[in-house]
Amino acid sequence: MIPENAVSPLVPPSGTGCVECDAAGGWWVHLRRCALCGHIGCCDDSLAKHATAHARATGHPVIRSFEPDEAWFWNYATSEYFETGPELAPPRNHPVDQPIPGPAGRVPADWQDLLGAR
Repeated sequence: MIPENAVSPLVPPSGTGCVECDAAGGWWVHLRRCALCGHIGCCDDSLAKHATAHARATGHPVIRSFEPDEAWFWNYATSEYFETGPELAPPRNHPVDQPIPGPAGRVPADWQDLLGAR
């Protein structure tokens, strides 16, 4: 069960892309949303892994996918996966026209090689 104190259903997401990647002009593979504070970070398949870094730095253990048509949650503290969970404030995902990886215009042509080399 997802701990109630790890979710704040009324807090909106911090934006439509990874906060840190956007600030640095970077790119991501998939996006994750902190269920407590709404921080949007990139997934562990991304080079920077900002969602996991946010969870470690803040102690906010639960994320939700921020991808269209995905509603799963992950609890870093217990390594538990949940197919569904509480409703969170909208929007529930990044814009559907945002490519994966994204965002448009910042993904290098050799992105697959970069991911494979890490």
